[in-house]
Amino acid sequence: MAILNQNVEVLADKAALVERAYEITIEQIEKAIAKQDRFTIALAGGSTPKPLYEALSQADLPWSKIHIFWGDERYVPADHPDSNQFMVRQAWLNKIDIPAENIHPMHTVGADPATDAKRHEAELKEFFQIESGFPQFDLILLGMGDDGHTASLFPQTEALAVEDSLVTVGNHNGQPRITFTVPLINQADLVVFLVAGENKRPALKRVFATQEDAQQYPSRLIQPRGELLWLLDRSAAAEL
Repeated sequence: MAILNQNVEVLADKAALVERAYEITIEQIEKAIAKQDRFTIALAGGSTPKPLYEALSQADLPWSKIHIFWGDERYVPADHPDSNQFMVRQAWLNKIDIPAENIHPMHTVGADPATDAKRHEAELKEFFQIESGFPQFDLILLGMGDDGHTASLFPQTEALAVEDSLVTVGNHNGQPRITFTVPLINQADLVVFLVAGENKRPALKRVFATQEDAQQYPSRLIQPRGELLWLLDRSAAAEL
């Protein structure tokens, strides 16, 4: 079905959602490598995509051609239990033979989140060999909070209005985070939301509403130039 020109797939449960996300990720990897001999992906944190990363750790893939990024990161050390990087390394990256230089985490050990955001932006520009504009990721995975936020783009925060940067500082209850900006996410070839659980129903209803305030429900701001796909389990999608 389609809602607001968005492709939506409703899966029976979280396990089926993860299986579908795995299929799509593998397809996108194969397509990108066949086209340009390289695949770039930005990962989501949270519990929903963790089984996907665990499944990918068992896949036979050309890891030397795959580059891993994160769409956002909590401003904690890389070995902190709350770190998205830490979770992904434990679930996936520590289990595969991927070159260290193919892993591109955000910096979270400095004294200034804004400086670290600029540092990561410079690294993205160098990697994609651009001086201006926004690079195009092959795949960006996103989650959605029960408040409608995605990445670290929280309701009614300054990060939502940033249009001239690739990376900025998000704010969650006074705690800084590093996050991709809306225009960077929207440049992607494919953006996939992974949303599971009945606690997401109220926000999903607002995100998919014909008219609603995107500043209050930031996931509405994600309208990529490429393809947008929502993968929902039946529990999350029950009221759509």
